[in-house]
Amino acid sequence: MSYQEMLFTFLGGLGIFLFGIKYLGDGLQKAAGNRLREILNRFTSTPFRAVLAGIIVTGLIQSSSGTTVLAVGLVSAGFMTLRQAIGVIMGANVGTTVTAFIIGFNLSAYSLPIIGAGAILLFFSKRTSLQSIGQILFGFGALFYGLKLMGNAMDPLKDLPQFNELMLSVADHPVLGVGIGTLLTMVLQSSSATIGILQQLYMQGSVTLTAALPILFGDNIGTTITAVIACLGASVAAKRTAASHVIFNLVGAVIFTLLLSPFTRLVMLFASSLGLNPAMQIAFAHGLFNLSNLAIQFWFIPQIEMLVKKIVPGSEKNLNIRSVTLSEPIIHTSSVMAIEQAKSEVIQMGSYVLSSVKSARKYYNDTKEEWRDDVLQYEDAINQCDIELTEYLVKISATVLTPLESQEQAMLLEFTKDFERIGDHSMNIIRYVEESIALEEKQRAKDKRNRTKSTNSRETFLLHDEHLELLFDKVLKNIRDALQVLENDDVELAQKMLDREEEINQLVELLRKKYIRLMTKGEGRAADGVLLIDISSNLERSSDRTLHIAKYFLGNKYNFKYDTSNFHYEEPEDDASGDSIGTNGEVLD
Repeated sequence: MSYQEMLFTFLGGLGIFLFGIKYLGDGLQKAAGNRLREILNRFTSTPFRAVLAGIIVTGLIQSSSGTTVLAVGLVSAGFMTLRQAIGVIMGANVGTTVTAFIIGFNLSAYSLPIIGAGAILLFFSKRTSLQSIGQILFGFGALFYGLKLMGNAMDPLKDLPQFNELMLSVADHPVLGVGIGTLLTMVLQSSSATIGILQQLYMQGSVTLTAALPILFGDNIGTTITAVIACLGASVAAKRTAASHVIFNLVGAVIFTLLLSPFTRLVMLFASSLGLNPAMQIAFAHGLFNLSNLAIQFWFIPQIEMLVKKIVPGSEKNLNIRSVTLSEPIIHTSSVMAIEQAKSEVIQMGSYVLSSVKSARKYYNDTKEEWRDDVLQYEDAINQCDIELTEYLVKISATVLTPLESQEQAMLLEFTKDFERIGDHSMNIIRYVEESIALEEKQRAKDKRNRTKSTNSRETFLLHDEHLELLFDKVLKNIRDALQVLENDDVELAQKMLDREEEINQLVELLRKKYIRLMTKGEGRAADGVLLIDISSNLERSSDRTLHIAKYFLGNKYNFKYDTSNFHYEEPEDDASGDSIGTNGEVLD
């Protein structure tokens, strides 16, 4: 085999292997119902449970880096503490050993039939569950077929004197092996790929166990690069999470490099006792290394937390987001308590909505990424609340309820959807601000090219309008009052909200007329329409959503017959072109 053929076969095999791992992980994630984030979010209350959650999630997605990035995101959003994230990261390192054990079974001879079976399920089955199984099989087969190609490409290496000299150097200088493993994993962005290559070389006799183990230790250091990249420009909490990943893996590699000789003897003892094949020996060594590293460092999680806080100074921004707390057993023992618990969580969801609109307003006034990121994190929390509350309230409806309880349950379900849509409107505002800036930049560039004198004397890209600010004020006031009405059954405040509705409608109409006047005078810009019309329209819709609560409590006060259909608010649909449709049916762009 020529060098070119070796290189091309190896690169092709590596590509198929990496695709197989990714496709296998995606299939497993689909089969798991995409509840991986929920596992990390809800089952990390103690360090031990956090470790188990890390193991489970990594075993499912076949990527410790993916689990770590997920943990970084949860810490940034405030769903998880740094201490919990450290436990998850420790578990992720153990979970990633599953791939090495899968490879150890060496099913390369059956890789093509497995790929074929997976393809049949993928392309000829209409059931989602069977398609997920097909994806798993296809990825599984691709993984082994890629290994087979890499093995064929690397087989001639054992006859190369230069390669043999390098492996002898690694055996004599373990630090060199750690460096090779680190660099290789950083380049491939997959510790599983590095382990797979190592298993193939060891099976062929190209490397000894003494040379293979330091490379394996370095592999754990190299896998931290993904988390480091993920936290660049992120919050202090995210940087600390990535730093804890680096410290955990680096310390583990140093400890076991120093203990290389006894560790090698221990692996060989187990290998001979259990009759492990060469590939399984590497998998066993990988598993034993990560389990031992976990057993050593698990007891020092608080110290690791303190260390990373010193390494990455600064104060963590806490958005006060917490996971939803709903007890299902209460549904069957006390529906009143279950409804009260759901009501408490709806109020909590509303507080996120209030904060989201505040952050959207801050982004309008000062387009810092910080405010945009806050809206994104609140939106994530709001959507999670919506999912869990909807499931919980539907389960409540399946029990025997009194008419009053049934009414409460139905309205809480409605309010949940109202708050979720206000969160969406906050996201729209962020998008419209960005769209407005892009339009203004495009217009100014065009004016400059055409040497057209601009009628715009503004220094800023955005039009900051006092009436739009006033509209923000009134809508935020309505959201605050809605939460207070919901919490305290305050009917007087509900009446004030209805009185304020006319003021909000007048402001929206004023902003529309202001835009038309600016354009008629030749003083307006294309970007102004996005701000004055689209943003005001989203604020108006947000306010309309809060009025459901006011109308509900006023209805109870005056003994109106309650009917949820009376308070159902139909969101104006978008047209086929993607433009927003206004309350009067016009296209708002």
